[in-house]
Amino acid sequence: MDKNSTIFITGGSGFVGSNLIRLLKEEYKLLQYEKNKPLAVNEDVVIHLAGKAHDIKNVSVSKEYYDVNTELTKQVFDAFLQSDAKVFITLSSVKAVADSMEGDLVEDCPPNPQTHYGKSKLLAEQYILSKQLPANKHVYILRPSMIHGPGNKGNLNLLYSLVSKGLVWPLGAFNNKRSFCSIENLLFILKELIERQGIPSGVYNVADDEPLSTNEIILLIAASKSRKPKIWKIPPILINTIAKVGDTFNLSLNSERLHKLTSSYVVRNNKIKNAIGKPLPVNSKEGLLKTFKSFEA
Repeated sequence: MDKNSTIFITGGSGFVGSNLIRLLKEEYKLLQYEKNKPLAVNEDVVIHLAGKAHDIKNVSVSKEYYDVNTELTKQVFDAFLQSDAKVFITLSSVKAVADSMEGDLVEDCPPNPQTHYGKSKLLAEQYILSKQLPANKHVYILRPSMIHGPGNKGNLNLLYSLVSKGLVWPLGAFNNKRSFCSIENLLFILKELIERQGIPSGVYNVADDEPLSTNEIILLIAASKSRKPKIWKIPPILINTIAKVGDTFNLSLNSERLHKLTSSYVVRNNKIKNAIGKPLPVNSKEGLLKTFKSFEA
């Protein structure tokens, strides 16, 4: 797309949307979706970022996920198909495939989400992929792993608070790996999809190159605060026993929480990097350090 192109954005007030608008506003004419107003697309590019985020406290009503993540996506995509816009980009999630992974997550893994969040995202993907796409249009479904960046603590806040308070991380004996997605890398990919021609339509995982263990993340947080980390390697058999007791007596550490804290979730980004033909601008540790240092601002 040339610099005279116009872009229609939903979810512009969110973390990704606000960062994207700051990146693009000097180069493109942007129009943001307004809730409760007629949905019409007259722009060249549609970027659909609006969504109901995953509620880790499990207090959200399930219908909200399907109303926003599924039905709104259908409406925006239908408006794109009926318009002259050439590019449609939407944010799905790796959770549309699985909530936990034994091996590495790649794009052709059979989807089997267990939460309403993941199911609502998958239904939106399936709707988009079920439509016949005109030859002059391109559609990109991005599945990011956990997005982070300056100003967005998200699920990393728990670990950051633990290190900041000088508390001990007692699960150092567990060797897990998890993928993250720096906002800089995500914005780089979005800009490439907007500006480049010839990138094939499809579903793409988005993640930083290197998955990191929880221990490595704690070391990075400690480095960002110039303090010594406190990691204890208590034998896993003892931790698992404590977690089973927690199942019975409703303690803060139970089997489910232990699994979330120590399991691996590795997302491979080879497909999107091969399609773009360029390396990502920020490596995993560099991106996380930028995020942690912003927490002090």
